[in-house]
Amino acid sequence: MASSPPARPSLSASSPSPLPSAPCPSRDSVVAALRTAGCVFAEDEAALLMAAARTAGELTALIDRRVSGLPLELVLGWAEFRGLRVAVAPGVFVPRRRTEFLVDEALAHAPHASVVVDLCCGSGAVGAALAAALDRPEVHAADVDPAAVRCARGNLADAGGRVYAGDLFDALPEVLRGRVDILAANVPYVPTAEVALLPAEARDHEPLVALDGGADGLDVLRRVAAEAPRWLAPGGCLLVETSEAQAPAAVAAFTRAGMTTRVAVSEELYAHVVTGVRDQRDRHL
Repeated sequence: MASSPPARPSLSASSPSPLPSAPCPSRDSVVAALRTAGCVFAEDEAALLMAAARTAGELTALIDRRVSGLPLELVLGWAEFRGLRVAVAPGVFVPRRRTEFLVDEALAHAPHASVVVDLCCGSGAVGAALAAALDRPEVHAADVDPAAVRCARGNLADAGGRVYAGDLFDALPEVLRGRVDILAANVPYVPTAEVALLPAEARDHEPLVALDGGADGLDVLRRVAAEAPRWLAPGGCLLVETSEAQAPAAVAAFTRAGMTTRVAVSEELYAHVVTGVRDQRDRHL
């Protein structure tokens, strides 16, 4: 996953909770503390922290955690993703707003998908968003990190999602071969040498396995592309997120695997999604 400017926190998933009038920190003092700590959207973050706290003591603790550098989503225990409140936990990759574009692209290609796989699922945000948008799909997810698996199981429970621990396709049940309509793989794609340049919130608080994509950032992507056609249903699609510079090499990897490939770009989110589609006539993989 590539570095990006901080996203403005959304207030739509929160509802204010009453706080004692004293000695609760004032809104202005909370904003000032966050601004001094370098929080770009201090006003929005202050509103979220004040809504999350039930007492003045809790608010003070939340502020202290945020000022110490803990990502806002980990302070709150959730991140908003495509209108959903997705639980996150220490050591789990926090979903980025730009990845909502990957979900949009998946739904545009397969609006009636019945079998969905969220590979390298992290918190399970992509799988949860697809489950919410589709008509009761069969949802599967997998991650190599046990902390991510635990988190995703909670986030996908309401959708009846099944979450597996293991390395990429090795984690999935064989019964899924040739049946997957949407295979969303938010693979790590930061080149190894650039991991140290990531913002501290990612570098210091998210697992390296969710960030480091190898020398050019595409090691995991190539593995996924090579194996994906065996798991896709005819006409099924594989979607991955890349950087602008990596997109041509990602397209080449998809094409070598025999998929019809295209790149979609969201200028607003600075997001690049590569989609590969298995030929409808190809029924012999």
